[in-house]
Formats: sequence, structure tokens, C-alpha cells
Amino acid sequence: MGIGYTIDTPLRLAPYGIDSVISLVDDALIERFRKLYSEKFMLPYQEISRKVNDYRAKRITAYLDLISDLAEQKFDEMKSMAQQSARDLRNYFELLPGESGLKEEFLNLKQRITDKHFLSDWLHKHMHFGRIDVNIMTKVDRENYRKGEKLPSEFNDAHAALRGFAESKVKSAVVLSAGMNPRLYGYFEQFDAFYPYADGSFNKQIVLKVSDYRSAVIQGKFLAKKGIWISEYRVESGLNCGGHAFATDGYLMGPILAEFRNNRKELQSMLFEILTETLKKKGRTVPEQMPELRITAQGGVGTSEEHYFLLDHYGVDSVGWGTPFMLVPEVVNIDNNTLGLLENAKENDLYLSNISPLGVPFNSLHNNTKDIEKQALIDRGTPGSSCPKHYVALNGEFTDKPICSASRTYQKLKIEHIKKQSFSPEKEKLEIEKATEKSCICVGLGTSSLLVNGLSTQTEGPGVSVCPGPNMAYFDRTLSLKEMVDHIYGRINVMNRNDRPHMFMKELDLYLNHLQEKVEEALNSTDAWNEKYFRTFFQNLCDGITYYRGLFGSVKAYFEKEQKTILDSINEASNRLQNLKSKLFPEAEKQEKAPYQA
Repeated sequence: MGIGYTIDTPLRLAPYGIDSVISLVDDALIERFRKLYSEKFMLPYQEISRKVNDYRAKRITAYLDLISDLAEQKFDEMKSMAQQSARDLRNYFELLPGESGLKEEFLNLKQRITDKHFLSDWLHKHMHFGRIDVNIMTKVDRENYRKGEKLPSEFNDAHAALRGFAESKVKSAVVLSAGMNPRLYGYFEQFDAFYPYADGSFNKQIVLKVSDYRSAVIQGKFLAKKGIWISEYRVESGLNCGGHAFATDGYLMGPILAEFRNNRKELQSMLFEILTETLKKKGRTVPEQMPELRITAQGGVGTSEEHYFLLDHYGVDSVGWGTPFMLVPEVVNIDNNTLGLLENAKENDLYLSNISPLGVPFNSLHNNTKDIEKQALIDRGTPGSSCPKHYVALNGEFTDKPICSASRTYQKLKIEHIKKQSFSPEKEKLEIEKATEKSCICVGLGTSSLLVNGLSTQTEGPGVSVCPGPNMAYFDRTLSLKEMVDHIYGRINVMNRNDRPHMFMKELDLYLNHLQEKVEEALNSTDAWNEKYFRTFFQNLCDGITYYRGLFGSVKAYFEKEQKTILDSINEASNRLQNLKSKLFPEAEKQEKAPYQA
């Protein structure tokens, strides 16, 4: 959900037993929020300046410890039935899913039992604190320098963020996203917190975002060989999530989840065998039983029916919701202008852009103020950002020391380089537009949190970047936390539109759009295109369509009202896929295979 939108969300949600994630990209923003909350709760604060050795890791540790202390204090007040926490305690039970039964049990006890200490003991036993997880984008691992000298790799941005988390008091998980970083993965070995206890539990866990089963196996084995266990594989839709879109080669979410479901026990056993062997060699504690291995899913979920279907049919342990929570100011830092844009956003307002300096497609929203700010600089003849934070300074195309492709320095050099080429006027214009399309999102994704909390934006500027997934088109008003949770559990429906496609059909449509762009690029290019890539993509989508035809033709108890619409969408997608294939491979046979079992 971006860098600043959930920077303090655990303080708001953890006391209610709800897990959430803090991004560790921007340590400067983290330090400003540590100062903000220290002053708000009248706690001592001493700045950790950039002059302090290892300042990035120390800032992260200090902030996580502060948020943990404040959230646990509120949680303890609720459990002790402190008078000022009566409303929070009531909210805790109202937010629980109906099947938990705890709400009714608590209300019955409260009516029958007058012993406050007995009730408090019951609350301590049955109430659970939400996890304060953190996210590290593995590829955002910029090398750092001091006095012109490059520092060792442990001072790289992602490495320092990992160290900051590892040395904090929070007992939670680090969520790894953006692909595999072998050097960073090897760094986990340095911290005792990631090794298992005898009972298979951990002080700190690892959650790995994956978009296919093969990737899960490769990364799981890589870490297991180092004695490190992945506690959760978070299957994320490639094109139906917010933020960076890591498109697969046509692998769709349904078949991927089926593969995880069918191979879960085998995966766990294989990785535990490797882990055990490694831990013995290291002389470390070997768990007496296999540690927990959770499979979870997120990306484009929008209805309670989809939520429970994923839980029941694929046996996932939990389902994540992201984008709709951007309309819940109780939970995230969202400024009024951006909130209004999101409320009114329709399908055409939400688009897959090329604005990210990471070179990965990025879900964005038309008319966000960061893009308006960017265009004003282009129109003025000074494209590019001043790059005040350098977190994505990873491009070494023109300079010895990497810089960011969204920076003014890079874009000036890139435009000069383009103009020296023998391009046609049309080609030159297109290449310049590609270069200047990059936006300073590492700043823009944190700005909303500054505006909401009345903090200065003098360094960053007022422009806000936002990264909602396509699902935002079907949510059209500001929601309370209770309304959002009630919607998730099917107690109410907050969507006014009845034309929302099923999450699997939306993803399929997004992949077809993505493939169509790739096909058109190939047909209009004079360069050789990768035939193997396209044939693999077409086959994977064809397999996925066949899987969905079987799934929705046979599934019972779910999607009965939408079944005809879904099957019609599948047929339309099949025809569209064959038309695209015929454009690129005129000799293609119209045939589908069905390697997956619904």
C-alpha cells in the first residue's frame, strides 16, 4: 500500500488482534514519526541523526519498539478492563468473525459474572494481539557511502532494514517482496531471532510473497540450506494487487493456489528435511516437530464470498485485503484530496503505469498530485525529481555511483543520450517520453502521511503518489473500520455496483490486456521478439482458462448467482486469447490442455 500509508497502522489495529505491515523503505520518514508519537505520548525523544553510525538500522529498531510499546499498552488496558478502554474492548469483540463465538461468550460472561478479576483473566486468555509485521522490498538494496567510501554490504538499505527489524523487540514477521536477493537472504544467518526453538516456534518469522509455486520452492530451498525457515508463503495475484505488479508468464491465481494446496505437505516435508540437515551441521537447535508452514492469499479480493471461497476451496490459512482499506482513514494515512480521487475512481482511472524507477509495472491513479507535479516539470523543460532521498538510486547507466532513473540528473543525461542517436523524430519523442515517465514514488508514497499529520513537506514537496489495485473501482465511499470488517465477513455489503467481475476473471482480463500490449509491441517492432516467451505465455493462459472452465462448471455452494456470467467471461477470454495467438502465430491450432485439477 505504499511507504507512508500504513506507517503507524499497527498502533491502530494491533490492539484489536488485526495484523498489519509497516514498510521499512524510508527511515527518514520513520524517524519523523518516532518524534511525532514520542511527543504525542509525552515520551523522551533523542534524534537518531544521519551522523550516527548505522543510523538507518537504529531508527527502525527504535520506531518498532515504540509502536510495540504503545500498542501493547492499549491492549493491556483493554484486557484489564480499564474504564477508559471500555469502548475499545467492545470494538475488539464486534470486529471478530461470527464463527469465532468469542463475542457471544464474552457478553454472556459479562452479564453473569461480576468478578472483574475473573473477567480480566478470561480476556488475557482469549484476546490476541495483532502482529506488527514489516515489509522489505528485497531489490531496494541501495549501496551506501560514507565520506566517498563505499560501505560493506551489511549497510545496504535492505540489509540495514533487516538488521533494524531483527534487533527490535517486536515478535512478528518480515514480509519479503520484489523477488530474490541472494546476498540479503544470506544475511539472515547472522541473526539468532530467525532460527527455530525446540518446539518449532520463532522469535521472528519470514513471510515470502510469491506469484507461483516454482518460485516458492526455489527460494524456500535456498533459505532452508542456510538453516532459515519460511513460515508463510503469501500467494499474491500478479496483476490484481496494488503497488508494483510482478506479472507472471501467464500463470493465473486459481491454478497457482491449487498447486500450493495439492503440494503443501510435500513442500513442508522437503524443506524441513533440508532445514534439519543444515541446523545439525551448524550445531543449532533442531525442532522436535516441523515448524508451521502457512499458505495465504491476497490480491483483488472484494467480497465475503470470494474471501470464504479461498479459505474453503484452497485451504489457505488467511486472506489478505489491501486496496479497499485505503478508503478507511481510521486505518491508513490518506489525505483528503487523494481520498476523494479514490472514492470517485472508475476502471479507466486506475491504470498499470511505467512510472516506477524499479522498471516494474506499477498500479497508479490518474490525476494524482505527484503525476501533476511531474508533468509541470516536464512542461517547464526541467524533467525529473530533485531526488531528496535516493532510496531507488540503482541505475548505473551513465554514472559510476548509481542514481535514480526518476532523478533530474539521470533524465537530463538520458535525454542527451537519446538525442545523439539516429532516431526518427517520432522515435526520439517516444524514447524521451519513456525516460521522463519515471516518477519519484519513494517520496510520493510517503507524502500523504505527512499531510495527514500536519508535518512539513518542504523537503519532499506536496505531491502524493498512490498505488491502488484495480479493485478500487468497485468501492466508492469512505468507510469505517467496522464497516470494512463487516463487509469482509459478509455482515453488510458496502459496494453499490453489481457489475464487479469475479476476482479471478478480473485477473484474467488484466493478463489478456497485458499480453495484448506485448503482442502489439512485437508486431510493431523491427527487433527480434522472444518466440519461446510468447508460446509459454499463451499456453499458460490457455491452461488457466481450461482450469477455470472446469472449476466454475463444478464448484458448489459458491457463486451460484454469478455462474453464468463467469462462464460467459471465460468463453470470451478464450476467444480473445485465440485471436491474439492468431495474430502472432497464424498457424496456431485452437486447442487447450487441462493440466490442473479443480
